[in-house]
Amino acid sequence: MFITKRTFRFHLSEYRERLYHTKKKMQDKGMDVLLITDPANMNYLTGYDAWTFYVGQIVVVSVDEEEPMWIGRDQDANGAHITAWMNEKNIIPCPEEYYHSDQKHPMDFFAKLVHLMGKSNRTIGVEMDMYYFTAATYEALKRALPSAKLRNANALVNWVRLVKSDQEIAYMRMAATLAENAMSVGIEKIEADVRENDVIAEVYHELIAGTDAFGGDYPAVAPLIPSGDDTSSLHVSWSDRKFHANDFAILKLSGCSARYHAPLSRTIAIGETPEKIKEAGKHCVEGLHAALDTVKPGVTCEEIEYAWRQTAEKHGVLKDTFLGYSIGSNYPPDWGSHTANLRQGDRTVLQPNMTFHMIPRLWIDGSGIEVSETFQVTETGCETLTDFERRLFVK
Repeated sequence: MFITKRTFRFHLSEYRERLYHTKKKMQDKGMDVLLITDPANMNYLTGYDAWTFYVGQIVVVSVDEEEPMWIGRDQDANGAHITAWMNEKNIIPCPEEYYHSDQKHPMDFFAKLVHLMGKSNRTIGVEMDMYYFTAATYEALKRALPSAKLRNANALVNWVRLVKSDQEIAYMRMAATLAENAMSVGIEKIEADVRENDVIAEVYHELIAGTDAFGGDYPAVAPLIPSGDDTSSLHVSWSDRKFHANDFAILKLSGCSARYHAPLSRTIAIGETPEKIKEAGKHCVEGLHAALDTVKPGVTCEEIEYAWRQTAEKHGVLKDTFLGYSIGSNYPPDWGSHTANLRQGDRTVLQPNMTFHMIPRLWIDGSGIEVSETFQVTETGCETLTDFERRLFVK
């Protein structure tokens, strides 16, 4: 059967450059082979893109092999042929008998291929703390590759991904446009007696329908809209609860383009708003501006957080140390990159084309206030990817 590949989202030279830097990091850590199970890292190195991360699949990178190898469920191999850039011989289907079985595990099949490649006694890196690398996966690998030296390669590829290419930034800007459009609709629809799920339905439509020029992909995190007392718990999902007069709601969402994200959050007050809540909203925005004004190449992540914390404490607010995180390409259940964080103790030095989601938030009398921005580090400072008014929205 002839299979037509999709148009690649990046030039082949960019994929090869990513592979080069990954192999260099592997060599620095004494690893001969890298087994990748994180879907964002698989996508980053191969272009593979499908909703298959819930079953055993893997990308194998060897320092002495020109191309990576994709190994996954038999019925998903055509998806790899369509989306991944590698030669057909490097796309290997794993038979169905290895899935959902008490006797076999996909890693048993993967290990057979490692044996055939003559690499079963090498030093092999595995992503031990990624969502889709399970305890059963690790045990199966140890059992099937007793002569291999398994080492934790957690976030190795994630750190390669930290500085974005111009094409990656372009996709993030497209995601930012989707986020702006969805936020506008969400704020417009939030009213007393309107259900949370009805607002989210409108938000999702904007995120996926996109613009005349480009559509949207599914975000790695569902849009969140805690309201009322739920605003003190930032990650509860929506319900069919109706907004009430004098409620607060935090709308957090992200557009997604080619798997790249640009999160955005705003707080909406419905009806009468106490003066101290209005003041807290101003303080939140003031701290956001102070932190953004600190961003430039050569500054560390913890210095950004310190600028925000100083502003918050000036108003008598004691704030925790987590202000944001590196952002880019990802799959459910998280859009964060699990590398550099804007918090105390993180001395990662900023470089141009790093991208972060900055999330200043305050809690006043049990209600949460949040105003966030996704920004790109530039040659001289930073630039936010969205252009959306920063304030507490009062309906």
